[in-house]
Amino acid sequence: MARPNGTAVALRAGSAARFPVSTLDPTTIPKYVTDLVIPPVMPKAPHSQRHGIDRYVIGVRQFNQQVLPPTLPSTTLWGYGSLRDDDTFNYPSFTIEARVDRPVRVTWVNDLVDSQGRFLPHLLPVDPTLHWANPPGGKAGRDCRQVFTSTPGPYTGPVPIVTHLHGGYSAEESDGYPEAWYLPRANDIPAGFATVGSFYDEFRRKFADVHGLKWEPGTATFQYANDQRATTLWFHDHALGLTRLNVYAGPVGFYLLRGGECDLPKGALPGPAPALGDPPGTRYYEIPLAIQDRSFNSDGSLFYPTSREFFDEYAGPYIPTTDVSPIWNPEFFANSMVVNGRTWPKLEVEPRRYRLRFLNGCNARFLILKIADSPTARPARSALPLWQIGNDGGFLPESVRLERLLLANAERADVIVDFTGIPEGTELYLINEGADEPFGRGEPGVDFLVADPATTGQVMKFVVGPPASKDTSVPPDRLRLPRIRPLGSSSVTRRLSLNEMDSSSPLVPPDTPVEAMFGTLDSAGNPVLLHWADPVTENPRLHAIETWELHNFTDDAHPIHLHAVAFEVVNRQPFNGSPIPPESRERGFKDTVIAYPGEITRVKARFDHPGRFVWHCHILEHEDNEMMRPYQIGGRRKKDH
Repeated sequence: MARPNGTAVALRAGSAARFPVSTLDPTTIPKYVTDLVIPPVMPKAPHSQRHGIDRYVIGVRQFNQQVLPPTLPSTTLWGYGSLRDDDTFNYPSFTIEARVDRPVRVTWVNDLVDSQGRFLPHLLPVDPTLHWANPPGGKAGRDCRQVFTSTPGPYTGPVPIVTHLHGGYSAEESDGYPEAWYLPRANDIPAGFATVGSFYDEFRRKFADVHGLKWEPGTATFQYANDQRATTLWFHDHALGLTRLNVYAGPVGFYLLRGGECDLPKGALPGPAPALGDPPGTRYYEIPLAIQDRSFNSDGSLFYPTSREFFDEYAGPYIPTTDVSPIWNPEFFANSMVVNGRTWPKLEVEPRRYRLRFLNGCNARFLILKIADSPTARPARSALPLWQIGNDGGFLPESVRLERLLLANAERADVIVDFTGIPEGTELYLINEGADEPFGRGEPGVDFLVADPATTGQVMKFVVGPPASKDTSVPPDRLRLPRIRPLGSSSVTRRLSLNEMDSSSPLVPPDTPVEAMFGTLDSAGNPVLLHWADPVTENPRLHAIETWELHNFTDDAHPIHLHAVAFEVVNRQPFNGSPIPPESRERGFKDTVIAYPGEITRVKARFDHPGRFVWHCHILEHEDNEMMRPYQIGGRRKKDH
C-alpha cells in the first residue's frame, strides 16, 4: 500500500495542523542497559495431569511492566498469565511447554476488568467502521459492518478476545475463530450489547458434546491434541477486526511442542530451556526471542495511531461521506525494537552454541536479521552465521547456513548460533536490515532503504562472557535432522488473488488505499474480489490434498497464513515467467508463506480437520480490514452467514 509517514511529526500539505504522533523520541531510549528476559514456563492448573491431559487456566489482564529501561516510565499493557499466580502475568506470556500426542486443555479467560468488576476499555483506538466484532450491534448486528450517519469516534466499550494457537492442528471449536470472541464477565456490560460472537455458542455446544465440559461466561476452553511435528508455535488474540490492536497491546506467547519421532534426542541441540521449578540464576542455552516493534509516549504508554491522517496525511472527510475509515491505518511501523518485552536488551552468552527460536511478532514489519560487530555500520558485515535448523512446521531436511535471516510477520525460525572461540568481552549485535516500510523483495540497501541504523535497525546485543559449562551439543553442520514425509500429489488446484483497493470517492485523492482483499480468479485470469462476509469459496474435501495458487496483484509482499494445516511451499512463478523453487529455509512444512508482488506462490496442504477455519494475511492491519476469508473443510455449513 502507500508508504507510511513513520513516527516523526509530519505536516499536511498547505496546513500547519499536526496529527497525533508518539511523544517519546526513540533515539533518547538507552540501548543495551536491560538484560534480556527469558520467558519462564507457564504453570499448569491443579490436578492438571488427570486423564493424560495437561490443563491450564490462563487469563488476559491489564498490568504495568517495565518495557522501557528503568530510567523511563513503565508501560500499561495486556498479557496472558495463570489465574493461579498474579506474578505470571507478563508481556510476552510465560511459555506453554507441550509434548507431541499429549493433549493440552486451556481455559482462556477474558479478565479485562478493573478491581470493581467493571470492564476496561481498550488501551488503543478502536475503529468501529471496520467489519469487526461489533458488540454494540447486539446479537443481530454483531460481526457486521455498521452503518453510520456521521463519522464516529473510537469505540470505548468492553473488549472482545479469542485466542488462536498459531500453527496448531486444532479442531474448529478450539482454533480461535475470529467470530467466536467473548467479552469479559463484567458487571457493567451495556444493555443490548452482544457478549459473544456469532460462532461462540455453536463451538461451546460442540466442545461440550465432544469433551463433556461447559464454557463459563467470559471464557472459552480449547483442547490441543498436539498430534503434529515438534516445532515452535505461538498464541495470540484473533478477534474479528481487533487483532492488530489486541496483539499490539501485549497478549502473545510461545507454545513449544517437543517429542515424537520428528524431534531430536536430548543433548543433540543446545539446552536446557526454562522448566518449572528452575532455581534463580539457571543458565539457558535454548532461548525463544519474540521480536516486535513498538512506539511509546513520554509517559511510557504505548503509541498507536489515533487517526488515518497519521498514515498519509488524509484528514477527511471519512465514512460515511467517503469510504475512508477515520482511524484504521493500512500499515503501522513503530520506531523502537522490543525483544521479549524489553526495548533493545542485552544477553551475556558463553563461548558455546545457543539455540535461538525467533518469532517475528511485528504487526507489519518484515525483519532481515544479521549478527554484526557494529550496531550502526551499513552495509554491515556478518560476524557470525545463523544456522537455521527449523521453521514454522518443525525441523528442516538439513541445516542451512545463512548470513542473514528473512522473517515475515508470524514466521518462526529455529536457529543455532555458535559463539565458540569468540574472545571474552566481545560485543556482537543482532541487527535488522529490513525496511521501515512495506516489504517487496530485493537486496537491502540496493532495492530498498534499510531500517534506521540508530533505532529500528538494531534489535539486541550479545556480550561474550567466560565459559561456565561444557557444550556437548552437535555442531549444526553435522546435525542429522528428522526425516520429512512429503504430502504427495494434490487433487485440486485453487486460483486465489491478493488485492488492495483504493478509494472510489471523488472527494478522496487518487491512490488512497481503503482495504486489502482476497479473491478468486475467473476463467480469463482476472481477480474476483471477495469480502469477509461473502459466501465461502474454498471448501476442501476432508483429507484432500490441494494446491493453492496465490496470485499477488499488489505492490507489496504479504505473509499468508492458513489455519489448521501445515503446507509445503511448492514454488513461485513471476507473472509470465518460469517457476522458481522455494528457498532453502522454506523446505519441509510451514504455516505462513511470503507471497511476493507480481508472482504466483503455490502451497500444498492436506486438510484433515473438518470444520470452519480462516486464511489471511498476517500483516495485522490487512487482516483486520478484509484480507481474511473463512474456509470450510469437509463440506459447507447449512447456514453460511
